[in-house]
Amino acid sequence: MAKKKPEKLADNKDKTSRRSFLSILWTFLGFVALAEFIAVAVAFLRPGKSKALQDSDDTVIIGGAVDKFLPNSVTAFVRGRFYLARLEDGGFLALSRKCTHLGCTLPWVEKENKFICPCHASAFDITGNVISAPAPRALDIYTVIIENNIVKVDTSKPIKRSEFSSEQVV
Repeated sequence: MAKKKPEKLADNKDKTSRRSFLSILWTFLGFVALAEFIAVAVAFLRPGKSKALQDSDDTVIIGGAVDKFLPNSVTAFVRGRFYLARLEDGGFLALSRKCTHLGCTLPWVEKENKFICPCHASAFDITGNVISAPAPRALDIYTVIIENNIVKVDTSKPIKRSEFSSEQVV
């Protein structure tokens, strides 16, 4: 009689189930990756909220009482990304924190009484005028509103300007 080879059905069954498990796992992970890619693509392509539809609470920042700001001082507003400058004559200017050269964030250097760009050393005075290049023009400003002795700044639309003018002061 011929010898019969022992059957390895149990081993074949384990290999098949492991193979099918890995196949299912990779298919699932592929669908997850595809879903993430589609979500990122849709978020990128979907237009942002229109400025006309934005809440005025998001764009109008309350600075505080007028007498809170000393003449010839600059106060940073991180939330609104602007500086509120109170000039010597008591007027207010809301200046953008972005350098007009490359858009770097400007710090106010109180010791030197000017804004100095950390990227290329452009300098601006308290009114936002260019003191030293390479910045091509004065800092953008925002509309300042004074109601009931409270200073408010509307950050919805930066106003581009070439230089400081006394009509810009509120």
